[in-house]
Amino acid sequence: MIRVLVADDQAMVRAGLRLILESQPDVEVVAEAADGEEALAAARGHRPDVVLMDIRMPRLDGITATRRLIEHDPAIRVLVVTTFDADQNVYEALRAGASGFILKDSTPEQLVAAVRLIAAGDALLAPARTRRLIESQVRPQAAAESSAVGRLTEREREVLVLMARGMDNRELGAELYVSEATVRTHVGHVLAKLGARSRVQAVVVAYESGLVRPGSAS
Repeated sequence: MIRVLVADDQAMVRAGLRLILESQPDVEVVAEAADGEEALAAARGHRPDVVLMDIRMPRLDGITATRRLIEHDPAIRVLVVTTFDADQNVYEALRAGASGFILKDSTPEQLVAAVRLIAAGDALLAPARTRRLIESQVRPQAAAESSAVGRLTEREREVLVLMARGMDNRELGAELYVSEATVRTHVGHVLAKLGARSRVQAVVVAYESGLVRPGSAS
């Protein structure tokens, strides 16, 4: 069962998301929050697997809430729910550790699929759209990120580049001629060395360090 927390300042949006998710046999909405502060408290009390996070909320915005949630519990997954996919705020949420984003006009089926994918953690959500967002917002930062990427082995750098292309664990295994268990080990090492909390955060570091350049991962 995937335990979900819904954080949005609009009650009707929260109700709609709950209705969609609770129609699924493998998803349970364990709590709702109307702002970032409530989201932090609800996450501590209910231990969700996935948080659906609005960006613009009173008291505490979704970016700061995402960062604090993941600092408190690195295993938690944050799915940003947004109106615009070319928004710098969404990019900042990904940098803060969110595992992906979905548009508010997505279909119920797309929402459910996104929650399941984010909960599994083995693939990027909407890799082409995610790359477009990163490439539109990225500004290379050659100091800290480069030193982090420099700690990767040659194979780990290869894994990171393939992750940036949107490959899931199965596709990575096929490309590298290794088992999915070995892929999971490599991905875990990449995330740990980069200090990344999600695959997409690692991809952001890859772009910011210059390891992956706009247009090269398509």
